[in-house]
Amino acid sequence: MFGIALTTAFTLMHLYVFFRAASVPVVSRRVPRRLLVGAGAVLWVLFVLGRYVGHGGTGRVAVALELLGMSWMGVVLLASVLLLAVDVVTGFGLLFRRWVPWLRAGSLLGGCVLSAIALVQGLRAPVVQPYEVRILGLPRELDGLVLVAMSDLHAGSVLDERWVAARVAQVQMLRPDIVVLLGDLFEGHGDSQERMVPVMRGLSAPLAVWAVSGNHESFRSRDSTASVLDQAGIVLLQNRCVQVRPGLVVAGVEDLTSLRRSGRAGDPVRDTLAGRPAGATVLLSHTPWKAGEAAAAGVGLMLSGHTHGGQIWPFGYLVRLVYPLIEGRYQIDGMTLIVCRGTGTWGPRMRLWRPGEILRVTLRRFESTQIGDVAQSACDYRCDDLDARHGNPSYSRHTSAEAKGPIARRPARIACKDPIVFNFYEDGCESTPLARVRAFLPWPVSERRSTSLLPRHRCHAR
Repeated sequence: MFGIALTTAFTLMHLYVFFRAASVPVVSRRVPRRLLVGAGAVLWVLFVLGRYVGHGGTGRVAVALELLGMSWMGVVLLASVLLLAVDVVTGFGLLFRRWVPWLRAGSLLGGCVLSAIALVQGLRAPVVQPYEVRILGLPRELDGLVLVAMSDLHAGSVLDERWVAARVAQVQMLRPDIVVLLGDLFEGHGDSQERMVPVMRGLSAPLAVWAVSGNHESFRSRDSTASVLDQAGIVLLQNRCVQVRPGLVVAGVEDLTSLRRSGRAGDPVRDTLAGRPAGATVLLSHTPWKAGEAAAAGVGLMLSGHTHGGQIWPFGYLVRLVYPLIEGRYQIDGMTLIVCRGTGTWGPRMRLWRPGEILRVTLRRFESTQIGDVAQSACDYRCDDLDARHGNPSYSRHTSAEAKGPIARRPARIACKDPIVFNFYEDGCESTPLARVRAFLPWPVSERRSTSLLPRHRCHAR
């Protein structure tokens, strides 16, 4: 279904570009109509061969067909956008008639220039994007742990073994403590999975290499993907969580996009996180959906991919309609979500203003003495007095004079007796739900009553 929709959309844009090209004076005067039509037909066939023959084939011919056909798709996309912009401004040629032919010629030239820039950016090695994330519950001995993540490699005939080997070397140079792969590791056609096993064995880390499946892994059976990854020394987290070290849990869920398309019921995020071991939790999910549910369940860091950041401007505006959290860092109800733009490319070997990336995330801990002391002092200072005078109020506000650093910027909110609620704000921006600080509070807590007292805040990284 997707292939039919893609081919239809490309065909319409392809016809539109050649129809407008025929109205440009230089083309109409110097290029015979038959030659123009013939060139259009050849390029359309090249796309079809690249999409349906090269994409699933092997060998140099298949690689050449896919690379050329998909690159032409990128050229048509960019040229169509610029031509459409000119048509909108000129009322499809009814306004500024004197300038319309030249504006269309400029659009065609601009499309070629942007395509060349996109091709250069797409062929470059992905950048290393550093992040530092503070997580509640992270043990002191794990403070400074380095997590390296790759997403959407789309290893196959175009992004072949040599390209993957270069990415493996790039990751190992970062000296990771743990490596995670966020889905769409393989293009999903042909024997690309089996061919990549020897290369991907080069990935290693003290806390192992973990992966989740993406929508492209759904082209093969789940057992087949798990077997290939196992041969490469990579552990597939399919709706399960693992305590990699005491106090650090890594959870992974199946691709939510594939789940929705299949029509299967269930909530992998909720089911996977329920009953997990205590400690800071890192959630791996190929699709950046259900971030709110993950935050409410006490996840400290969620890592996703799938969107490619739009890959080629301005396609990202359409992608954002389906995936609002499209790239970069987000703070959602106290949880940090990082959406990777993708390490590889899909379709055209192009990226326009959206370079590929490898994430290097340094995990930092909140000092439990800070959080616990402020919560304890706030409760001791207010609850006993208010209980005696007002009969155990539902909650009270108090800013401790002893609070230091970022805690002092916002008040602690608590509820006396049972339950006790404490919200910790990082730099006046991030709110932490109750589940995130339960480990630091010695008193019993009630999730049902306390959640209504938790203010909801959302902000983006500065």
